[in-house]
Amino acid sequence: MTPFEIGTLSVVAIVVLVYLGVYIPIALGLVSFVSIILMRDNFDLAINLLKIAIGDSVMEYTFATVPLFTFMGLIVSKAGLGADIYQVMNSGFRRVKGGIGMATVGANAVFAAVTGSSIASASVFSKVSVPQMLAFNYNPRFAVGVVAGSSVLGMIIPPSAMLIIYSFVAEQSVGDMFLAGVVPGLMLAAAYVVAIFLMGRFTPKYVGGRTSDETEWMSPLEIADKTIPTLLLIVAVLGGIYTGWLTPVEAGAAGSLLGLLIAAFRKKLTLQSLWQALLETGHITASILFLITAASIYSRMLGLAGLPNELGDLLTETQMTFFWVMVIYVLMMIFLGTILDTASIILIVVPLFLPLVEPMGMSLVWFGIVTVVGAEIGLLTPPLGISCFVIKATLNDPRISLKDVFIGAFPFALVMLIVLIALIRWPSLSLAILN
Repeated sequence: MTPFEIGTLSVVAIVVLVYLGVYIPIALGLVSFVSIILMRDNFDLAINLLKIAIGDSVMEYTFATVPLFTFMGLIVSKAGLGADIYQVMNSGFRRVKGGIGMATVGANAVFAAVTGSSIASASVFSKVSVPQMLAFNYNPRFAVGVVAGSSVLGMIIPPSAMLIIYSFVAEQSVGDMFLAGVVPGLMLAAAYVVAIFLMGRFTPKYVGGRTSDETEWMSPLEIADKTIPTLLLIVAVLGGIYTGWLTPVEAGAAGSLLGLLIAAFRKKLTLQSLWQALLETGHITASILFLITAASIYSRMLGLAGLPNELGDLLTETQMTFFWVMVIYVLMMIFLGTILDTASIILIVVPLFLPLVEPMGMSLVWFGIVTVVGAEIGLLTPPLGISCFVIKATLNDPRISLKDVFIGAFPFALVMLIVLIALIRWPSLSLAILN
């Protein structure tokens, strides 16, 4: 077989192995390693490329952001900042039809700016928002759908682990990716609020719920007490990056320290909770860096196979336009989203399409935002739908099945698709702050 044929079969083999349940980094790394040996008949070359892949990935200074932002998110969750922001939002929206859902979206958008994790958001707001909506007679499917849909904001609004991973694959600045994620993240949050308003207006039975005229407004002092810690974190982390005072790594360290101080001041930090946060940070960091290492040797295998160049030549021969390239790309991400997590989609698909998009003169920063938003749709689609599984496991409520969670999340997946189309049509939306 030719190297191209081996490379093509390896991509298919990786997807099949993952679908069969093989751990994703192992499928990526093992198939790529064997493919290199088959292509060059040289075991030593495969070993050397593996060494280079490890050195170019886990040893990168930039990836210190992964454990730092992960730890910050976990500490912030334990400090109860997500619940506080939700209470403030809820006090203002409860009188509106679907208002608790709008409050959940707003709180998730703010919480995303200090955690960068969809899983953390799904876990926190399943506990604080869904019971509240059920108490006000909201449709259970709508309640869990709002939490599932808005949880994806954690991977788009910076700091985001997915933006960090993409920046490595595409060799882009982490700071630039964070800047580019702000407007699309706020766009998606606003689109969710509009969608909830329209659902409340035109499909009131699906939304359910009742407004609360007896809701007491929070005093300015209560609002300040619940929001100032979060605002301090946002200003310290994102403000430090945007002004250039801090590198992303330094911002992650500053945010982690500030999160620890806030948790300690609120008496939410114990030795046991700190140890649990450190252990979980280690587990998450190890899994992400293992993925990145496997993806690094995978991209080298693709280069040896000449697969990206062959795809580029195919596009030239068929005279495929930018529109059709993006249609194929988005459909591929949505399909893979049914079986893979977001990080895996980025690591498998992006190396294939980067050589096709770059010659078209498109910004790779914009392409990264499109990639993350497209891949995040997979968090809401079966059979994988990680956010949906997290919500079901966190609630542990026999009245709400996994099917209910997926059905409830479906309208929000459609909203994401509409926002994705807008971002593709108008790249300036993603690059507004950078420009």
